[in-house]
Amino acid sequence: MSIRLLPETTVNRIAAGEVVERPASAIKELVENSIDAGARHVDVVLSGGGIEYIGVTDDGAGMARTDLELCIERHATSKLPDDDLLHVAFLGFRGEALPSIGAVSRMTIASRAKGASEAWQIGVDAGKRIPAKPAALNQGTKVEIRDLFYATPARLKFLKGERTELNQAVEMMRRLAMANPEVGFTLTHDNRVMLRVPPAPGDLFDQRLLARLSALLGADFAENTIPIDAERRSFRLKGYAGVPTYNRGNAQQQYLFVNGRAVRDKLFVGAVRGAYMDYLARDRHPVLALFLDADPEDVDVNVHPAKAEVRFKDSGVVRGLIVGALRNALAAAGHQASTTVGAAALGAIRRDSQPFRPSEAFAEFHRPLPGGFGETPQTGFVYADTPSARIESAPSSTAAPVTEAPQEARFPLGAARGQLHETYIISQTEDGIVIVDQHAAHERLVYERMKKALTDKGVARQMLLLPEVIELDPVAASNLADRAHELAELGLALEPFGAGAVVVREVPALLGDCDIRGLVRDLADDLAELDEALSLKERLEDVCSTMACHGSVRAGRRLTVTEMNALMREMEATPHSGQCNHGRPTYVELKLKDIERLFGRR
Repeated sequence: MSIRLLPETTVNRIAAGEVVERPASAIKELVENSIDAGARHVDVVLSGGGIEYIGVTDDGAGMARTDLELCIERHATSKLPDDDLLHVAFLGFRGEALPSIGAVSRMTIASRAKGASEAWQIGVDAGKRIPAKPAALNQGTKVEIRDLFYATPARLKFLKGERTELNQAVEMMRRLAMANPEVGFTLTHDNRVMLRVPPAPGDLFDQRLLARLSALLGADFAENTIPIDAERRSFRLKGYAGVPTYNRGNAQQQYLFVNGRAVRDKLFVGAVRGAYMDYLARDRHPVLALFLDADPEDVDVNVHPAKAEVRFKDSGVVRGLIVGALRNALAAAGHQASTTVGAAALGAIRRDSQPFRPSEAFAEFHRPLPGGFGETPQTGFVYADTPSARIESAPSSTAAPVTEAPQEARFPLGAARGQLHETYIISQTEDGIVIVDQHAAHERLVYERMKKALTDKGVARQMLLLPEVIELDPVAASNLADRAHELAELGLALEPFGAGAVVVREVPALLGDCDIRGLVRDLADDLAELDEALSLKERLEDVCSTMACHGSVRAGRRLTVTEMNALMREMEATPHSGQCNHGRPTYVELKLKDIERLFGRR
């Protein structure tokens, strides 16, 4: 079979399949061109989920007629002035997007350059050019795409439904809007506004960024995230990360941007999981948006045709920067927990509350306590000022004494006022109340002490009587051998044993009689998928967590006032005490104004 050159139209359609996977991909390429052109506002109009129609209009620099005719040529670009792929300063630079889109659709481009007296329009229909002609347009560019993939029915057949494609387009626009807070964006679908964000206010980038993220991710985002700002070598990491109790059931609200470009990277996924694994259950994921600025020479953005992936020259530095920055920020947050926990509790109270019936309430108030006078139920409320006392019925003519708020109320978690059901501490703050789960809170405190002891003294090792030889594929064995020093710090001593095996000589003493083969294979999988040795860390922390659980204050134990206040003071001084070892909150704070709303006082 002889070799031949493919026709130009076929080549363009193959290229279109690499660059334009779905309507969202076309939108991304067009909007990035608008951003590169210095647009301050970008309008996107869709129909049929973007399959029938895509229109992108911007107020950027625009193009003269000669540039307009050249922009639909393959690999024609204005964004590599010195042809140096190591210094890419723009989002779109490959010169593939417009000719690729034009090869599989009906596309028209109208543009008016800054200062020009007239606008020009050019068209492409399934790769065939339509000559340029004058057009009516203000400064900027307008690109219209109709019948996407009509020239490649096979690809059209594999698109999802209209709703799915629209959701993909909305998510793509959200990511572009996050990375460019100084630009306003509008997305309309069939005359319905799906997204509208004006240019974010503020003189500083951090102010604009937080305003934009709050507009896109919700008002709770600003209240429940911690600012991130760290630097290592030529890398600078900024952004916002959620406190552990502000989490989701999937990783959809985790965003990473490298030099202003939204990317998907397994290094990022592994680093985030490693930073949060001590505070969240495996099926929960934090909310965060991180922006990494790097020297163009240290990152390759030309790995993927759609520029969705990047490659770092030194991935270890980037991983260490992300993990270190997140852990330091979480430690600095102290006992902070998500404000949405209290809001969720109030919402549950409103949903579950029953209509008030005065006659029933009056009868219940005068009903004698079980067992007669002086005898109390098994569980109840213990007053903080008299720890041994229980609530008893009092004559209606005698008013309860009014006590002033104690000095301890000035502390963030307030002063203990009582214990409910011998499980929950009720604390009074200056502007509300705090309910503490005494077992979950003390479990976290004990766990943090154990971790610190492990860090200070090192992980104790147990030598194996007979070293364990574990056969793996050569790549997995090599990955483990390369990270042997890191594993040794965690108490696992191994070394290469031929081309496709490792030998384990020591294991962490905390693990006891463990499945060494299974552990090593899990570690190899972690290194291949996430470039992190997470399995060993998680197992060590699971053991510490179990020991902390059994060594902490149990639910059902009555505490004295001194013990309650001491527990809360230690929580305030201990990092991460706002959540237990599984990411659940250790306390709920209810503001006085919210409680007043429950009773109709506001």
